[in-house]
Amino acid sequence: MSVPIVVVGGGLSSLRSVESLRKEGYTDRIVVVGDEDLLPYNRPPLSKEALLTGVDPVALEFRRRPTVDDVEWRLGSGAVSSDLNERTVTLADGQTLHFSGLVIASGIRPRRLDIPGPTGGRYVLRTEHDATTLRQHLTPGSRLLIMGAGFIGCEVASTARALGCEVAIVALDAEPMIRPLGADLGAAMRRHHEAHGVMFHLGRTITRFLGDDTITAAELDDGTVLDTDLVLEAVGSDPNTQWLDGNGLDLSNGVLTDGYLRVIDAPVPAVALGDIARHPNALFPGQTFRIEHWNMPTEMGKIAGRTLASLIAGASPSGETFRGLPSFWSDQYDLQLQSFGIPGIATSYQLVDGTYDAACIVEYHDDSGLVGVIGVNRTPELAPYRRELLNREQ
Repeated sequence: MSVPIVVVGGGLSSLRSVESLRKEGYTDRIVVVGDEDLLPYNRPPLSKEALLTGVDPVALEFRRRPTVDDVEWRLGSGAVSSDLNERTVTLADGQTLHFSGLVIASGIRPRRLDIPGPTGGRYVLRTEHDATTLRQHLTPGSRLLIMGAGFIGCEVASTARALGCEVAIVALDAEPMIRPLGADLGAAMRRHHEAHGVMFHLGRTITRFLGDDTITAAELDDGTVLDTDLVLEAVGSDPNTQWLDGNGLDLSNGVLTDGYLRVIDAPVPAVALGDIARHPNALFPGQTFRIEHWNMPTEMGKIAGRTLASLIAGASPSGETFRGLPSFWSDQYDLQLQSFGIPGIATSYQLVDGTYDAACIVEYHDDSGLVGVIGVNRTPELAPYRRELLNREQ
């Protein structure tokens, strides 16, 4: 039996990479391994409609192209270590796989903070299991405390209010979602949440949880005590790179790649893509990015598959380097935020249409020009901005 390409990670990045490998003419074995025992599924609804109406894994599952019907999916036991010089990956169940080429698509995990006190009632939201567990506790009248005011925290706050929960958000930030949105739009979103009954405690941290085995309250750094029935930790994420330790790779913030998504300093044919990859983007030269947006795996999969197919064949990557345009959307109450580009790298922003407290369009700039745009209930009008960003000068 031939030595396969091994894909580490069972999400959308893995699916798009194997589809691309087949499209590039790679016909040999491909084995995909992942922590979860589910085939690749859609994650964004986990904080939105799926959390509101109930999580159905079958409905969330991505359709797979017939070209990948022969791919081996070994799910439920993720990678725990690797030896790139020996071309091996060891799984949690003790199995060791040999590979001819490696796809690193192991994604991210929710960051957990070290806070004293009971652990019962502390939840995160990343997987279908997380969402199913959390949903069971979001009952009318239950008190939800959310740590973090990013998109996950704010989307869950919106969903929880629709389910009749009382919601409080604690965050160090001055305004919710301030990094991508900026202070003005962030403040407007805060006001919208407050109008729907969410209580904010910004510029604050939790010093300890109170209760016996299960949390009953949280004490803040200013002495405030907030009673609660459950806590959602939504304070960011960490790349799943532990299984790559000891291989001489740059893992300082994900896995560093070149513009072809080839892993820097890897002694074997290897690519990285999705949330775990830190890579250049020809649309935004001079920097490397690790971007956790839903559309990126599809954009990156095309390049990663082409690159790995070339490396396996003993050739150097060729063609266009990665130049995908990040985009995201967020549904919160009656508002839909749509973004193109990378607003978080902007040095200035400008409201160009509407008002912050209603439908609007905000442009984000740096010295190179337009780097991002966000529309609130204005998605159809963002098409010209998308074209402009896709045609940024190199």
